[in-house]
Formats: sequence, C-alpha cells, structure tokens
Amino acid sequence: MSANCQAAVAEIGNGVAAALRAVDCTANEITAQAFGRLFAPGGALGPALTILLTIFIALFAVSLLLGRSNISVRALMPKIITLGLVLTFATSWVAYQGVVWNLAISAPDWLASVLTGSEGSATATFAHKIDIVFLAVQEATRTQTDIGAFSPEGMLWFGAMLLLLGTVGLLVTARIGLAVLVALGPIFVVMALFNGTRGMFTGWLKGVVMLALTPLFAVLGGSIMLELAVPVLARLTVSPAQVDAQAAMAFFMIGAVQVALMMMTIKIAGTMVAGWRVFGLVPEKGLGGVDAKVGFGRSSLEQALVTTQQQQAPSQESRRNIPVSAAAVTTAADDTGAVQASRTGRGTRVLATSPVTGRMQPLAPSASRTRGIGNRFRAPNTRTEKMK
Repeated sequence: MSANCQAAVAEIGNGVAAALRAVDCTANEITAQAFGRLFAPGGALGPALTILLTIFIALFAVSLLLGRSNISVRALMPKIITLGLVLTFATSWVAYQGVVWNLAISAPDWLASVLTGSEGSATATFAHKIDIVFLAVQEATRTQTDIGAFSPEGMLWFGAMLLLLGTVGLLVTARIGLAVLVALGPIFVVMALFNGTRGMFTGWLKGVVMLALTPLFAVLGGSIMLELAVPVLARLTVSPAQVDAQAAMAFFMIGAVQVALMMMTIKIAGTMVAGWRVFGLVPEKGLGGVDAKVGFGRSSLEQALVTTQQQQAPSQESRRNIPVSAAAVTTAADDTGAVQASRTGRGTRVLATSPVTGRMQPLAPSASRTRGIGNRFRAPNTRTEKMK
C-alpha cells in the first residue's frame, strides 16, 4: 500500500469524509494489484488466456470447414473487434482503468457534481455535510448524561444513526462491492469470447452498472434530505441545554425516510439494469418464443399467422401435384416448303395448399439443416408424378 493510502487509512476515524477517502484509495490499489495477478504480463492466468484464445480461433476454423461461416467482412469484423477488445481490457491496466474504473467510479461522481452544482467531488461534499450534521447532534446532546431510548435525545440519536446507515453505509457498501467486481472484471471480460459464457459477462456488466448508479442516487437523495434537516438542526441549536421533542421526532423521521429512500433506490437501479439488453448481447423473446424483431410492425393477426406457419412441419402440409398442360412448340416454315415440325414438351410443377390461407403456391424445397460440401448433393425431399 502506498504512503498516501496509509495516511488516508490512518485518518479513517476522523469523520465520514475521511472514511470515504480511505475506502476509495484502498479499493483502487487492491483492484490494480488483483488485475496484475490475473492476465497481465506475468500474471498467474496468462497461460489460461492463451488457451482460451487458441480455442476461439480453432472454433472459428471449424465453422469455416463446416460451412457455417465464411471469410467476409461481415463475418470477420465482429470477431476481430471482440478479440481486440478482450485482449485490450484483459491485459492492459491503463485501458482497463481508463474505461471501466473511470466510468464506474468517476462518471457517477461527476454527474452528481453537475446536478448538485458542487465544486469538486459531490461525494466528498456530501460527506462533509454528514460530518456537520453529526457535530450538530453531538453539540445538542452534550449536556445530557442520562439518555433514554424514547427520550428526545434518544430519538435524535436514532435519527442520526438511520441517516448514517442510509447515506454513508450505502456509499461504502456500494463502493466496496464495485471494487470487488472491477477487480474480477478481466475474468468476465474473457468470457465474452464464447456464446456459452457470454451470459456471465453480461451479468457482470449489469452488476457494475447497478453498483455505479447506487452511489449517484444516494448522493442526490441524501442531499435533498440534508436540505430538509437544516431547519430541524437550526431549531435544536436554539436551546442547547434542552432538546426539543418535536425537532427530535422530525429528525428521526428524516433518518427513517432516508433509509426507505435508499431501499427504493436499490430496487429502481436493479429494475433499470434488468431491462438493459447490453448492446444486443441479451436476446429479446417475442410472441411464441420468436425473436421480437421479426414481428416488429406487424398486426396481431399477422404475427399469429407467422407463428402458425413456423410451427407446422413440411410433412403436415397438404401437397398435390398439378401437371402443366403440354405446350406445342412449332418451328417456323422455311422457304422450300418443308413440312412444319411440331414438338411437344411437358413439365411438372409442385404446388402446395397452405392450411392457413387456403391458397395454392409453389412449394419451395425445405431448407436443409446441414451445410457444407454435402449440401450440394443432397437428395430431393419431394416426389412428383408426371401426368400425360
């Protein structure tokens, strides 16, 4: 631990602002050390990263051999971008700290500073206000020696404790949890390479966003409650020797409302993150399990028809073969008066009657589930008869 962090930890008992500074400094250094022990050069999981990248390239080569992919810009660009981002954020602490850590820690604090109009860090300013509130409560109850649980002094301290838990407790808890997730981030970033483990990456990203939004809501909501507490604290300082019962009850209600507000804030942040599709990595299911993009802009009747057609197998469709009438093809007569030759050709076309619309339409060959070289020589799956 650096000298600056050691000095911040030594002052952790001097107030709420000092405690938050110590937590931030310690979390940053622990995250950097954990990153260096994972996939960074010389890390313990460096060989594992090499193996995973080899498997990723091998799977792409197998998909090329089986015909499931091709060498085109449309097919290669997503894989190249994914591979480049994974290697960058898993092996470079400068890039990881500049994007993930700054967006998760600094961006909510900057947004809170803009919304509250405070200079510098909004979290530090909010922590100083909490220290002032506790100094006022301590000054109001300094002359009291015997404080009962339901006395005005006891209700005042209960309100202070609830305010402390609803503000600083939430901030410290969210910051420590966010530091743990960011420290484990390179492992989940590597999981974005494969479809089977991409869900864990999206879950990790949602957790980071939720813990980043929680301190923002805590600072904004806590600032409003502190503004409401200013008249109450001013009323307490009028008579230092005696605590006003109504003011103590009002301060207790402010603390209780702050705790309820923070619980609602966590619920709202979780709901917001749950509805996030993470740049399309989380599929959205529509009617009947079909992708919602297919049914976008369609009426409910058309969506029901599409779903019914997709659920019916080709073997269940009523097929019938209708012969095409013979068409006589005659050759033009020549100048020598030769006998005109007539030739008759017959062809067969397969029509299918749709069980939904009742109309006849040409039957398209069913799509094969296999791709690759053998797909060209597959046998036809329909039988036709020629009628004269």
